This record gives sequence, C-alpha cells and structure tokens, in this order.
Amino acid sequence: MEKRVSFRSGWLPWVLLAPQVIVIAVFFFWPAGQALLQSLQQQDAFGTSVQWVGLENFRNLWNDESYLASFKTTAVFSVLVAFFGISLSLLLAVFADRVVRGVLAYRTLLIWPYAVAPAVAGVVWLFLFSPSIGIVAYWLRRAGFEWDSLLNSNHAMALIVMAAVWKQFSYNFLFFVAGLQSIPRSLIEAAAIDGAGPWRRFWSIQFPLLSPTTFFLLVINVIYAFFDTFAIVDAATKGGPGKDTAILVYKVYFDGFKALDLGGSAAQSVVLMAIVIALTVVQFRFVEKKVNY
Repeated sequence: MEKRVSFRSGWLPWVLLAPQVIVIAVFFFWPAGQALLQSLQQQDAFGTSVQWVGLENFRNLWNDESYLASFKTTAVFSVLVAFFGISLSLLLAVFADRVVRGVLAYRTLLIWPYAVAPAVAGVVWLFLFSPSIGIVAYWLRRAGFEWDSLLNSNHAMALIVMAAVWKQFSYNFLFFVAGLQSIPRSLIEAAAIDGAGPWRRFWSIQFPLLSPTTFFLLVINVIYAFFDTFAIVDAATKGGPGKDTAILVYKVYFDGFKALDLGGSAAQSVVLMAIVIALTVVQFRFVEKKVNY
C-alpha cells in the first residue's frame, strides 16, 4: 500500500525547496544569464566600456580556426576519458568484488585519488612524465621510447587523458563496486551451477544489471571531461604544445583571462553549455532506451 505524505499548509513545500532553489538560481541560472548577456556585448578588460554587438561574437567564433580545431580536440579528449575511465574502473571493480583478503585496504587505495585536487593531479602527472626530470619519462627513454609531452602533441594529449582518467577513476570505481554488490549472489551462483564461466557470467548477468550505473557514469564522465578537467590541462600542458590540447573549457579561460576577449569568451561559454546540454539530452533520449532497470 503506497504511503503518501500530505502537507497541512500550502507554503511548507516551497519553504523546504527554497534552499536548493536559491543555490541553483545563484550558482547556475544567474551566471548562465550573465554569460548569455555578455556574449552579446563587447567590453574592455575593466568593464568600463560596453558595446552591444548582437551575434557578432558568435560569428567571429566560426571564423576562428583555432576555436574550430578545439572542437576536435575536445571530442577526442572526452571520448578517451569517458571510455578508459569507465572501462578501467569497471575492470578493477570486478576484481575488487572478488578479493577476500585485504579487500578493505585494496578498495581504500583505489579510492584515494578522488581526494586529490584536479590541479594537483595535473602537477603530479606532469612531474612523472616530465622529459627532463620525470621518472616515468626516464624509464621510457631507457626502453627506447622518446617521450616528450612538451613538443609532441600526441604525448601531451596522452598525458592529460591519463591524468583525467586517474582523477575520475575512484568516483567510477565506487559506483561500480556498489552496483556489483547489489546484484543478488543467487543469480551468479545459479549461472555457475549451470556451467557458465566467469566471463560468461559477467557479460550475461552482471554487466546487463549494471546498465543503470554505467549509463549514469557515462553522463557524469562526459560532463566531467567537458568542464572539470580545466585545472588538469592548465597544470599539465597549458593547452600546448601550441594549442593542440586546448579543449573548449580551457579556451574559454584563455581567451577571457589571457587574451582579455570577454565577449568572445562569454560566447564560447554559451556554446559549451549548449553542447553539454545537447549531449545530455541525446544520452537520455537514445542511450537510456538500452538501460535495463
């Protein structure tokens, strides 16, 4: 029998919702509205001179080759981060779900990276792979592989992808472990009795039942790759070499705070917000149909 809660006063639900509504309005809708307004204006770095230019900032973006190139960079980066972040965390979550001895220590060590700030994660991986002082770069040279993330675009992209995946790995791992533990053991045992091996049990039972978790993490990781990786890129490569690792969110910062093009930077933020919203809608509209709840 469904249990319902009724409020005696009509204003109490709104009071309970007010704190969350205020937070969303102040930290999302108000900045989004400001960005939309500034994208239609042109102003100097100090905001003393403001001129209404309409869609001129957006037209300038489509004529900027470096901005169009950042779309390809962002697409490659986000696909790699989402794919490797979800795949590796799922693999280790399966292993962690089977560990008997030392399972708490094993899981704790895998969760630790989530406590590291993105900028710190970028600096750590930069030092590890630094061509001059990095210990990993040193052993790569000893193995005959000339690593140089300062001059080689592919190496720089690999560096920020590894740093971003490592930073987000713990978040994905936690959800996959929780999802695996929620699967009834009776299903796994029944499949084992029927002769299904570990690989068959995973693909036939565990992975389909993890589809809600996987879908949720897919959405989160795409948003993470578009927005939350700015500090990693800034600390590790600063968009270089050249602008080959300047993803969209970094270009918003660079054009706004370095090049002092406030109107163009605001237009880029509006486009970036529209892209992320569109990707999220597409995922919920089409990908969610394949999710088994």
